Amino acid sequence: MASFNKVMLMGNLTRDVEIRHTSGNTAVGKFGIAVNRKFKTQSGEQREEVTFVDCEAWGRTAEVIAQYLTRGSPIFIEGRLKLDQWEDKNGGGKRSKHLIVVENFQFINSGQGGGNSGGGGGGGYARSNAGGGGGSSYDGANQGGGSQGSNQGGGNGGGGGGDFNHDDIPF
Repeated sequence: MASFNKVMLMGNLTRDVEIRHTSGNTAVGKFGIAVNRKFKTQSGEQREEVTFVDCEAWGRTAEVIAQYLTRGSPIFIEGRLKLDQWEDKNGGGKRSKHLIVVENFQFINSGQGGGNSGGGGGGGYARSNAGGGGGSSYDGANQGGGSQGSNQGGGNGGGGGGDFNHDDIPF
């Protein structure tokens, strides 16, 4: 039976990344993002809905997100959907929650004129060498030992500056 589990979201962090470490000293970062959707109702009224999504990142990916992004920072993530299930400690029965396990991400230029933002588009960061959209690429297999990462992303992060209208951005 074929299956496909891929999620791509762009939004803003709802809280700073909370970093913890496993017993094997692997970093695990937990954070949330808010994704906005603007639409018109049948009556022509402009509406907006917000979806809040919990995310978790592992290893160097978690460390980089925590180092460079804070609450309100825009981010583009690629990952997979995961269902966590557990027993409620207070005898409330079984509990469950969906979250996104981040496999790749890209920094998004917020357009707030921070001073040292290079060209447009920001950098990218991928756990594997398969895709990732440019910028820095990270091979999760290199976590232990000599090489910490590889810069094989190809190019300037897929962004290109240029003139554009900020009202065209969907968030």
